[in-house]
Amino acid sequence: MRHKKSRFQLNRFTSWRRATLVSLARNLLIHQSIKTTKTKARAVKPLVEKLISLAKLNSLFAKRQVYKILNDHKLVSSLFNEIAPRFNNRVGGYTRILNLDTRRGDSAQIVILELTEVKKAIKKPKKEKEKEVKAEEEKRPVIIKEKPVEAEEKHKTEVAVKEKPPITKKPPKKFLGGIRNIFKKERDSL
Repeated sequence: MRHKKSRFQLNRFTSWRRATLVSLARNLLIHQSIKTTKTKARAVKPLVEKLISLAKLNSLFAKRQVYKILNDHKLVSSLFNEIAPRFNNRVGGYTRILNLDTRRGDSAQIVILELTEVKKAIKKPKKEKEKEVKAEEEKRPVIIKEKPVEAEEKHKTEVAVKEKPPITKKPPKKFLGGIRNIFKKERDSL
């Protein structure tokens, strides 16, 4: 009997459910924040927490266990080298669920599932970027080559000879005008 054996079945059979959870976990580790339904988020949260706990151990056995679930060497290495060190001072609670709105089509509760320690890229203000570009342009040496006047005149005459006159295209026929010619009956002359 199945007394007290509850889990999120997600209306899927076993292999499909496992594939869904692994896909959600992989996307969460890659993008660090995903938008999904509340039920899926609650189902994948324990799996992600387990993966990060294994990554904090940083042993060969842990890497093999994580690879067995994720099946991606690059993702495993990024998990162990970039994501897990952020959570060294935490014992648990590596993910959080933020409620959004309901989906219009089926009224499913939509949430954001994200890692609690998110690495954000530092963006520079536009003014600083413009200053850096100007500074780089000033550092570059400017080389100006002067050509003799006679060479420029010869080059202009050669270019004028080589240029072709513009081809004037006939305006395209209207759609029905082109078809009418195909189906036009030829009259027999007597």
